[in-house]
Amino acid sequence: MPNPVIAYTQKTWKLASGEPMHAESGYWRPKMDGSIEVIIAQSTGLAEVQKGTYDAEKKIVKLQSELVGNASKVKEITRVFELNGSELRYVIEMATTTNDLQPHLRAMLKKI
Repeated sequence: MPNPVIAYTQKTWKLASGEPMHAESGYWRPKMDGSIEVIIAQSTGLAEVQKGTYDAEKKIVKLQSELVGNASKVKEITRVFELNGSELRYVIEMATTTNDLQPHLRAMLKKI
């Protein structure tokens, strides 16, 4: 039986004006052993290949970049997603040619 594939799309916009800010899409491939592979293409032209783990019981996904393509300054990206009740929290950290890995984006989404 082939591994499942989850299509992923995310878009952000300015709340006041509705003006688009960022978009990305890709594919998530979870495996039965708790590992996961993720491919993400961003609207900026940056592409990520990430590998990591998921824990269905703890409802957490941890990703580490294997490759960051078409990025002259970005060298590494990590992402952590955690589902707690009806809240999805995520943290993205990024390393560049001038900075070590540091927080880049943090969000909490609530189901309404």
